[in-house]
Amino acid sequence: MNHKYLFATISFGFLFNLSMAQNTYIHAGKFVDVRENRLLDTMTIIIDEDIILAVEKGFIKGNPGDKVIDLRRYTVMPGLMDMHVHIESQTSPNQFAERMTSNEADIAYNAAGYAETTLMSGFTTVRDLGGSGVNISLKHAIAAGKVVGPRIYTAGKSIAPTGGHADPTNGLKRSMMGDPGPTDGVINGESDSRKAVRHQVKLGADLIKITATGGVLSVARDGSAPQFQQDEINAVIQTAKDFGIHVAAHAHGDEGMKRAIAGGIHSIEHGTMMSEATMQLMISQNTWYVPTITAGMSAAAYARIPGYYHPLVKAKAETIGAQIQTTFEKAYQRGVKIAFGTDAGVFPHGENYREFIYMTEVGMPNLEAIQTATLRGAELLGLVDKVGVLEAGMWADIIAVDGNPEMDIQVMKEVVFVMKSGRIYKNEP
Repeated sequence: MNHKYLFATISFGFLFNLSMAQNTYIHAGKFVDVRENRLLDTMTIIIDEDIILAVEKGFIKGNPGDKVIDLRRYTVMPGLMDMHVHIESQTSPNQFAERMTSNEADIAYNAAGYAETTLMSGFTTVRDLGGSGVNISLKHAIAAGKVVGPRIYTAGKSIAPTGGHADPTNGLKRSMMGDPGPTDGVINGESDSRKAVRHQVKLGADLIKITATGGVLSVARDGSAPQFQQDEINAVIQTAKDFGIHVAAHAHGDEGMKRAIAGGIHSIEHGTMMSEATMQLMISQNTWYVPTITAGMSAAAYARIPGYYHPLVKAKAETIGAQIQTTFEKAYQRGVKIAFGTDAGVFPHGENYREFIYMTEVGMPNLEAIQTATLRGAELLGLVDKVGVLEAGMWADIIAVDGNPEMDIQVMKEVVFVMKSGRIYKNEP
C-alpha cells in the first residue's frame, strides 16, 4: 500500500471529522472585555467541549448541528472567581453549638448545597480558606462530577497557634480542649509549623492559610493582635514554597500583616487595620489583598441582633467589621493589588455579589470590580492561561447577567446563565 496515500487519507478523515464536530456558539449582546475593562457589543464565543476556540465580532452562524445559545439580550463575561469562601459552613445564631453536634456527613451535605448555590450565583471558581477537611473531599467530588459546584482550590484546615483564631478547641470546656497539635492545624514553634504544612499537603490542600492575627468570629478574646512569631511564619511559608504552593494570611491587625509580608506571604485577607506603611510594603513586595468587605459589613449587622453572636464575638464584630470598607478604599487609591474575595459563609452563600456593591460604593469603577473577580483572581491563583478571560484556548467558564453592569453594578445579582468547563448549569433565558 502507498503509505503516502494512506497518510493523506487519514489526514483528510481527521479534518473532515473535525469540521463535522459539534461546537457551541454563544451570541452575546454585550461582552465584558476584562483585560481592557470595556463593554463590546454583538460578539460570538465559539466553544469546543470545554475550551474556547475563538471570540469573534458579530453573530456568527455555525455548521449544521452546531448548538447556538442566544444571549443577545444579556451581558456575557467570564465565570466569576471568589478568592475567599468557607464552603463548609454558613452563618447562624446556633453556629457555635452546631460545632458540637454536626458530624462530618452533616457538614458534607450542607457543603454540597452551599457549593451549588455558589455556582448558580455565577462563581465558577473559588478559593476555600479553611474548614474541617471536608472541603478537600468536596473539591474532589465536584471535579469528578458527583456534586454540582464551583472549581475549588482549598487550604484544607487553617493553621493557628494554640488559642489562635483557628484553634478548633476555642470556647470549649477544659475537659474537651485537649492539646491539639500540627495535624489539627495548631502549632507552636518552627518544627510544628513545618509539620502542619506538610500534613495539609498530604491531605490534599492546594494552598495554606494561617491566622496571622486574632479574628472576629472565633470565641477568643482578641481580634487583632499578632499570633505567630516571625520564625513560625517564615517556616510555614518556606515549607509551602518547597511544595510549590502559596500561603494566605487572615489578618486584621497591622503588626501581624507586617510579619506575614516580611515572611513572603502571597495574600493578606481582610486587612482591617492596615496602615499606609503596610500598604506601601505590600506594593513593594507584590502582595495580594483580598478585602472581604461583605463579611465585615455582615458581621457588624449581625452583632446588632440580640443573642446572634457569643458575647466575645459580638464585641469584636461591632468594633472591627465595618472598618474593612474604609481600608479597602485607601488600599485601592494607593494602588495595592486587589483580588475579589468575600468570606462567604460569614454571610449566606449566594450573596457574594454584594462585594461588587461595596467596592464600587467607595470609588472602584464597576468594570474594574468585575476584573478583580475574573482576571485578577486568575492571576492570584496562577491560572492566567486557563481562566479569568474569554479568549481562545481558555476554559469555557462563562456567565451572563440581565442588565448592563457598567451602568448598574446591582445587576450582578441577576445571573441568568452559568457555564463551567463547557457544561451549562443554568440557562434561564
